[in-house]
Amino acid sequence: MKAERMSRAPGNRMLRSKRSLAGASWLGLALGVVVAGTAHADAPAQPAPDSAPKVEEIIVTAQFHTQKLQDTPIAITALSGANLEDRSAGNLSAISDSAPSVVLRPASAAFGDSITASIRGLGQGDFDPAMEPGVGIYIDDVYFPRLTGANLDLMDVDRVEVLRGPQGTLTGKNSEGGAIKFYSKQPSGDTDGFITATYGSRNRINLAASADFKVTDTLFGRISGAFASQDGYVNVYDYGCKNPGSGVASTVGGSNCLKYKEGDVGYQAVRGILRFKPDDKLDATLSGDYTHDQHHNAAQVLLYANNPNPNVAAAPGVPFDSRFICGAFCNYDVTGAPAASFVAGDIPALQGMPFQATSGSELTTYTSWGVSGKVLYNLTDTVKITSISSYRAFEDKFSVDSSLSPAPIGFGNNDITDWSWSQELRVNAKLNDMINVTGGGYISDEKAVYYTLQDIRYVAVGVSGPICAAIGGVNTPTCPVYPLQFIGNDPIQTKSKGVYGDIEIKPIDNLTINGGLRYTNDYKSYTFVRLNLDGVTPSTFLGALNGYTAPPFNGNRVDYRFAVDYRFSPEVMAYASVASGYKAGGDGPRPFNPAQAIAFGSESVVNYELGTKTDLFDRKLRLNLDVFYLDFKNAQLTLLSCPQYGGPGPCALPQNAGNAHSKGVEAEVTLRPVAGFVIDSSLSYQDWHWTCVNPQVVGLAEGPCSNDPSVTSLINQQPPGFEKWKWNVGAQYDAELAQYGSLTPRVDVSYQGSQIGNVAAPAPGSPSAIYGQLDAYTLTNARLTWRSAKRDLSVALAVTNVFNKYYYTSKFDLTGAGAGVIAGSPGRPREWAITVKKTF
Repeated sequence: MKAERMSRAPGNRMLRSKRSLAGASWLGLALGVVVAGTAHADAPAQPAPDSAPKVEEIIVTAQFHTQKLQDTPIAITALSGANLEDRSAGNLSAISDSAPSVVLRPASAAFGDSITASIRGLGQGDFDPAMEPGVGIYIDDVYFPRLTGANLDLMDVDRVEVLRGPQGTLTGKNSEGGAIKFYSKQPSGDTDGFITATYGSRNRINLAASADFKVTDTLFGRISGAFASQDGYVNVYDYGCKNPGSGVASTVGGSNCLKYKEGDVGYQAVRGILRFKPDDKLDATLSGDYTHDQHHNAAQVLLYANNPNPNVAAAPGVPFDSRFICGAFCNYDVTGAPAASFVAGDIPALQGMPFQATSGSELTTYTSWGVSGKVLYNLTDTVKITSISSYRAFEDKFSVDSSLSPAPIGFGNNDITDWSWSQELRVNAKLNDMINVTGGGYISDEKAVYYTLQDIRYVAVGVSGPICAAIGGVNTPTCPVYPLQFIGNDPIQTKSKGVYGDIEIKPIDNLTINGGLRYTNDYKSYTFVRLNLDGVTPSTFLGALNGYTAPPFNGNRVDYRFAVDYRFSPEVMAYASVASGYKAGGDGPRPFNPAQAIAFGSESVVNYELGTKTDLFDRKLRLNLDVFYLDFKNAQLTLLSCPQYGGPGPCALPQNAGNAHSKGVEAEVTLRPVAGFVIDSSLSYQDWHWTCVNPQVVGLAEGPCSNDPSVTSLINQQPPGFEKWKWNVGAQYDAELAQYGSLTPRVDVSYQGSQIGNVAAPAPGSPSAIYGQLDAYTLTNARLTWRSAKRDLSVALAVTNVFNKYYYTSKFDLTGAGAGVIAGSPGRPREWAITVKKTF
C-alpha cells in the first residue's frame, strides 16, 4: 500500500564511546458530531477562502489502486514522517500511542532485542523463530519476518500506516491481526536532504542525515544514516559491595558499587536507495540497509523473590528472598559474572556429578542487513506489473540472569541467526470504469538457528520430609535435585507460499463492492539439538531429544475478504466488511523435558466490521468510526507453568488454549478549528470473552474445549497483549512570527490499558496477582518547535513522560515454574532533548 500526504501541519562511558471510562462519553459526543455534521453537509455549500483550515488529504492504494483514505473500506491509521517528528516518536513502539487497538512494546530482557506486537488482541510476544507474528510488519512493501529487531528506528521515514484487521488478501504474508507498513522517502533527483543533531537526558546523542542525489536524468539515489547513544536509567550494583557483611562476596572495589546501567542506547544504521525511472512505464528501485545495535540488557527490576532451594542460594546461608529487591531503578544483575560450579543438593546418588560454572555477557548485540528490489512496470495504460524481491539476515546475541541477583536461579546465553528471502509478483488491471482486478503470488523461505546455553538451578522435585530424606536430599520445602544444564543449537526452516486475487466492482457511482481470496501453504520443520555443556555428548537430562526432528507442520488455508461501501454524500462514506485470517502452527521450541516436545496447531479469526469515514464542516473535522466483532479459534498461548506436561519445573510451551469472541469500537478524530491549530485523537474499547477453553491447558484432564465456568475461569480473561481501553489526545498550534519564523507548541496525552501477566488466572492474593500484572498508565509528552521563515531550520525542545510517571512496559513471572521470581521492565523516566534540524 502506498500513501502520500498532499500537505502537512505547519552504561557506561566505555560502551557509549563505542558506539478510562471517560472515553465512553467522548465517543458518544463524537457520534453526535457525525449526525450534526451530516445534517450540515446537506445544507448549501458556502465557498471557503483558500486559507480556511482543512484536514489534509491522504492517498492510499490499500486495494492495489489509488484511492483517498476516506474512500477505502479498511480501518487505517496513517502518520507522515512530519507527524511522527511532531509527536517525538523515534521508533516503532512509539507509534502505538496514536493508533487505536494497537499494542507495540519493547520485550523484556528475557526475549532479547525484540518487541511484542498485537492489534485487536491478536499478535505475538515471543521472538523464537518457531513462532509466527500475528501482525505483519513491512518495510517498503517487504515483509519483515521476525519480532527480533522489529522496534525499528524511524530513519528517513516518509510515512507509517497501520491496517487493522486481517490483511491476507491485501498483503504479501497472511497477517491475522493487521499490518504495519513503513515507507522510506524515495529518491526523486531533487537533491534535497537534512541533517539533525540531538542532545538530551543522560548524555543522549542522536545524529541523523539524509541526502537525495541525481546520477543521471533517469537514475537517482538517496542515502540515510542514524546514530544514537544514551546512558541507561536502571543502575546495576554489586550486591556484596552494597551490603558488606551480607555473606556475599564483592566483585568490585570502591564505595560506589555501580557496575553499569541497563536501558542504555547504542544504535547505528545506514540505508541506501537507487531509483531508475527512464520513462512513465518503468520505475525500479534497489535498496540496502545495515543496522548494528549494541547495549546492555533491557531495563529490569526485581519485584518478587522467594526460593529456599539451597541450589540457588547466593552464598551459604543466604537464600534467595526479598533482600535482593533493590528499588525502582536498580538491580543486582550478575549476567556477566560466572555462576560457580557445584555438586547439587549433596544427594549421595549424584556424588561425583559436578555441574559447571556458566557465564555470559551483559551486552545485547543485534546486527542485521538486507537488500531488496522493487520493479513497477506499466504494461499498458490499464495494466501494471509489480515485482518485490528481498533477502534479509540478522544475528541477535544476549544473556539473561533470571534472578537479577547473585542467586543462581537460572541463566541463559542466546544466539539467534536468521536468513530469509521473499518474492512477490502481482498484476493490477483496470478493466473499465467499473472493474479493477488484482492477482498475485508470494513465496518466502527462511532458515534460522537458535543456539542457547541454559543453566536452570531452581529445578526441584517438590517433596519434603521423610520422602526427601529417603532419596538423600536436603529437607526443605522444595527438596532440590540436580539442575537442568544443556546446550541447544536448533535449526528451524519456514516456507510460505500464497496466491491471491482481488476484484473491485463499482456498479453505480456511489456503491463499491470488493471481494478477495487467498490460498496459503505454510511449511515449518524443527530439529532439536540437546547437548551437555561440553558441546559434544547428548544432554544427561534431555538426550532423548538430541537429533530429534519433529513432524513438520504443513498447513493449507483459504482466506477471504468481502467489503461493500456506499458514499451517502461527499462528506460521509459507510462500509461493511468481513475478512478471515490465520497464523500457522508449529512445534513447541523450548521443551524442558521430553513430554514438552509437542506440536501446536494453527489459530484463525473471522473479523466482521462496520465503519464510517467522514469529512465534516468543510473538512475542518475528520471523524472515522468503526465497530468490529471477532470470532477467534484455537488461540495460541504460551504457558509458563505446565506441570500437566511432564512434571514440575521450567515451561515455555505454546498450546491452543481455546476459542473466544471479542467486540470493540475504534474512533479517530482530526479537528482544525482555526488556521494553524490541530487537535488529533483516537480511542478504542474492546471486550474479550472466552467461549471455551482446552481443559489440559489449565491443568485439568484432557478433553474437548469446554465452556464450563469452572474451566474457563482458570485462564486469564483476556489474552497477552490485549488492552480493554486505549486512547490518546494531541494538540498543536503553529503560531506565525512573521520574519522570525514560527513557534509550534504540542502536547500529547496517551492512555495504555492494563494487561495480564501469565496465561493462567492468578489465585487471589498470590505473588502473580499482586506483582505479575501490568497496570494501566497515562503518559504526557510535550514539544516546542521553532522554525525559520524559510522552514529550512528548526530547533525543538521535547520532554517525554512530562510528569515522570513510573510504569512497566512488561513483566516476566516465573513463580508458576518454581523459580520464585517476578521481574518488571520499568518504562523510561522523564527525559528532555534539544534537536536542531537543517534541511536543504
